Amino acid sequence: MQFKISVGKLAVAAGLACGLFAGAVPAQAQSAGVLHIYNWTDYTAPDLIAKFTKETGIKVTLDTYDSNETLLAKLKAGGTGYDIVVASNDFVPIFIDQKLIQPINAADMPNFKNLDPKWQARPWDPKAAYSVPWQWGTTSFSYDSSVYPGPVDSLGTLFNPPAVFSGKVSMFGSPSEVINLALLYMGKPICDTNPADLNALVKILETQKPSVKVYNSAGISDRLVSGEAAIAQIWSGDAARARMQKATLRYVYAKEGAIGWMDNMAVPVGAPDYANALKFINFMMDPKNAAIETNFAGYQNAVPASAPYVTPTLASSPEFNPPKDLKMVFTKSCPALAIKDYDRVWTLLRQ
Repeated sequence: MQFKISVGKLAVAAGLACGLFAGAVPAQAQSAGVLHIYNWTDYTAPDLIAKFTKETGIKVTLDTYDSNETLLAKLKAGGTGYDIVVASNDFVPIFIDQKLIQPINAADMPNFKNLDPKWQARPWDPKAAYSVPWQWGTTSFSYDSSVYPGPVDSLGTLFNPPAVFSGKVSMFGSPSEVINLALLYMGKPICDTNPADLNALVKILETQKPSVKVYNSAGISDRLVSGEAAIAQIWSGDAARARMQKATLRYVYAKEGAIGWMDNMAVPVGAPDYANALKFINFMMDPKNAAIETNFAGYQNAVPASAPYVTPTLASSPEFNPPKDLKMVFTKSCPALAIKDYDRVWTLLRQ
C-alpha cells in the first residue's frame, strides 16, 4: 500500500541545529509554534501528534494527499506553508534535484543513532542529508476469500481478475504505483521504456479496467471491509488493518514478487518553521514514538529498539513479516523518458 541552499543558509541551519539539540529542556521552556505536516491519508497516528504537542508545546496541523504525484505538484506550485512532507523513496531524488526540499543533516540529530544502520544510508539519500525514514512496507493486493476461495498466488488474479471480481476491483490513484506493480507482474524492470513492453502494459491495464470500480489511493481498507471492493491493490499496513476488521481478507505475497518502498520525512524549501520541523524529525527517531506510529499505521519503522513496544498482534501478522524468499523490488526514480512514458500510459488508461 516516485537541495541545495546557500552557504549562508547552511550556517543558519547549523546554528539552529546546535541550539535545538544542545540538551533537553522542560516543555514549558520550549518555544511554542505550529508545525504544518503534509502526509499520506490515514498515515499519521493521532496519539503521536498529541504526545509531541504535550512534550513540546508545539501544535500540529495535518493535511493529507493520496499520491506522490499530488505531493510533487503541490511543492512545485510553491508557497505550501508546510514544514514537513513525507515522500516515497523513488520521489526523494526528484525533490532533491528540483530543489524542493532542503538539507536537514539528520546524522547530526541525537536520535539518529537509533536508526537501523541499513536505513541510515539509503540509496536515495546516502548521507541522510535530506530525509529520515518514516515507515516502510510492501505493495501487493488483498482479496476477500469469502468471495473467491482461491488459492491465490499470482498478481494475475489482480490484473486479470476472475468474473466474480467484476466491478469490485480497487486500484491506486497513483500512476507510478499501478504501473510499477503491473511491470512486476510482467517480469519487466521498473522504468521500462521498451515500446513493445509498454504496449503490452497498456493491454494488461485496459483488459483489467472494466472490472475496476475505482482508481483511488484513499479509503482502500474501508472499501474492502465494507464489501464495496472484493480485491484491491494495497499497502501491507493497510492490509493488516483491514484484515483485523474483516477476517476473510487475505494479503497476497505473489510468486512474481512485491514492490518494496520506504516513505521519508523531509523539509520543503521555504518551510515556515525549520527548527520545529527538526524537533519533530528527531522525536520520530525515538523508539517509543516510532512504535506509536507503527501500531497505528501497521508498517515497519527504521528503529529496531521500537520492537518491544509494537503490539504482538501486529508484530506476528503475515503482512508485517514478508517471506524470506520474497522477491522484493524497491521502487526507484525513473529517468525523464520513462516518466513521460508512464504519463502516456496513464492518460490512455484514464480516457
